[in-house]
Amino acid sequence: MKVLITGADGMLGTSLVHILMKREYEITAFIHPSSKSTTLNNLDIKKVYGDILHPDTLDAAMKDMDVVIHTAASTAMWPSRSEIVKKINVEGTQNIIDKVLQHNISKLIYVGSASSVNSKEKKNGKYPFPGAEFGLDYIDSKYEAFNAVMKAVKEKKLPATVILPTYMIGPFDSQLGSGKMMMNFIRGNIKLYPQGGRNFVHVHDVAKSIANSLTKGTTGSYYIAGNENLSYKSFFKIVAEVTNKKELKLRSPKWLVLTAGMAGSIYGKLVKKEPILTYPMARVSCKSQFVSSNSMSELDVKPTPIKTAIEESYSWFCENGYC
Repeated sequence: MKVLITGADGMLGTSLVHILMKREYEITAFIHPSSKSTTLNNLDIKKVYGDILHPDTLDAAMKDMDVVIHTAASTAMWPSRSEIVKKINVEGTQNIIDKVLQHNISKLIYVGSASSVNSKEKKNGKYPFPGAEFGLDYIDSKYEAFNAVMKAVKEKKLPATVILPTYMIGPFDSQLGSGKMMMNFIRGNIKLYPQGGRNFVHVHDVAKSIANSLTKGTTGSYYIAGNENLSYKSFFKIVAEVTNKKELKLRSPKWLVLTAGMAGSIYGKLVKKEPILTYPMARVSCKSQFVSSNSMSELDVKPTPIKTAIEESYSWFCENGYC
């Protein structure tokens, strides 16, 4: 089976490449020309360079492909409102949809975000989906892209299956995406823990969910790839144990977190540099973004303990000069 993976050099994409290589799929990695990631170096796979915002570069890549796995996305949280983030995540996904239909690809697997559909908290009627309240174009754009895929399934018979991960932890995070929170703690930039929490999952489990969905996933269905609901206190306690750092003993009051976030946003705008904490991210940290369901068992994936994910993430960071 010939598989094209967009964003193949990212944390999730790289983990997925390793799994599919072991299963002897014929892999083509679709990589942005400006990428500086080295996670795919020395791997026996085909690489095609292009941009999902330039549909013509997708044509050659999709030729003769059986499956397209769309993991490419901008996960940037700064600035909170960003036209380029929206373009990459929404327009880029629409380009993928259009080209999959045009080239008669037999299956599309779209990787979105669990924030689009799932929350244990009582839903607030002011917002169309759980993540909308935070004012982040990354979260909003993933919701819009998810809806575009589901609409195309219904109206154009797009042969798509959707995987919706929670907060991924693991190796190959070369651009410090989800691992940024952990590294900020390790580097001593976090002194107090916020009151919220979220669902965490090993990136390998998400990659395995995607790989298994090639044969087990149902067209038109979405699967939430998550594992443990943890407070930030509990998460940082595990990180402290793994890294031999001092445990965070004190919780920061909500007003202090929000004030620090507001100050960070103002500072970032003044110096035009991403701060450690922004106001939208401060709001996120004060909420318990837990999920009430997990679909990985339907894809025959047994969740890996989050402590293992943290251990493997930390080892990779240290081996690659981040620690």
